[in-house]
Amino acid sequence: MTRTLFAFIIFLLFCKGFAQKKILPPVVQLDHPAIVTQEFIYALEDALTPECHASTVEISNEVMVASWFGGTKEKNKDVGIWLSRKSNGIWSTPTEVVNGVQADGMRYACWNPVLFKPKDGPLFLYYKVGPSPQEWWGMYMTSEDDGETWSTPVKLPEGILGPIKNQPVQLDDGTILSPSSNETKSGIWTIHLERSEDSGKTWTKTEQLNNAEDFGAIQPVILNYGNGKLQLLSRTKNSVVSQNWSEDYGKTWSKMTATVLPNPNSGIDGVTLKDGRQLLVYNPTEKNWGDRVPLSIAISIDGKDWKRVLDLEPLREITDKEGEEYSYPTVIQDSNGLIHLVYTWNRKTVKYVTLDPDKLQ
Repeated sequence: MTRTLFAFIIFLLFCKGFAQKKILPPVVQLDHPAIVTQEFIYALEDALTPECHASTVEISNEVMVASWFGGTKEKNKDVGIWLSRKSNGIWSTPTEVVNGVQADGMRYACWNPVLFKPKDGPLFLYYKVGPSPQEWWGMYMTSEDDGETWSTPVKLPEGILGPIKNQPVQLDDGTILSPSSNETKSGIWTIHLERSEDSGKTWTKTEQLNNAEDFGAIQPVILNYGNGKLQLLSRTKNSVVSQNWSEDYGKTWSKMTATVLPNPNSGIDGVTLKDGRQLLVYNPTEKNWGDRVPLSIAISIDGKDWKRVLDLEPLREITDKEGEEYSYPTVIQDSNGLIHLVYTWNRKTVKYVTLDPDKLQ
């Protein structure tokens, strides 16, 4: 084979790979001025579990706390809830703060921790326990010392699951709205809200807020526009982020409709910024399952028109990478305006990023 022919064959294979993979170029480079810090909560070589997923982050009295589930593999019985705290700029060695061992000795997997600090109250850690999302139940613990120690786990009341992936929102009157959802064994996905007016002591819930025949939706995010106007954004099976609107502080909701945002059946999260803009972290692709890269940020003023402004994890190569995944973000804004977010990094560790919102244009 001549050198020219060999080069031509290599070129054809390159073109074939390019055609098979839809390339979404990075919006900006990773040294974008909005990025203040980016780091792993623990190094790959220091991982205490083979896999991790579904991280969450919260600030409790100026202490940064992060949590996730970890074990040999999602759904396995050895999967527990892990936690790390950031002190003096250093993340502590992760510790397993709770597992799914029952009183009778049976052990189930733990799922989707959600950290939440209400205005007046302890730090909450909500999570799920059970063999699958179709059979799990809601649990929670509280911490009076900013995540250093935790209370005995408490099971939520029958029918109340707690926040499924994303954090509750506390309204000005103290009411807590918890975004929740259900998955059935027959494959039906529905969303609802759980509401507490006594700092999480008791809960009520709405009816389902979607017709599962139109949208199979789970894991909603609450955005707060003020004066009672709220928006729910949800992960769906329909290759698109869906939306519901409320004008009465979440007491009633509009019919679910599609947004302009694509969704590859992967978790999203968002936050209403102090300047009134809405920020969403999501995977901007439509492929169902498995296509959880890139991981990007979009900004909106009205929740209807969204602009993708930053790729936190862009596609870097033309060919597919088996198992590559950057997903399941949680995002918050601190009292000084800085944005903090965590997400799954290839199911091997948790990545932590801080952003300056003034430089996200």
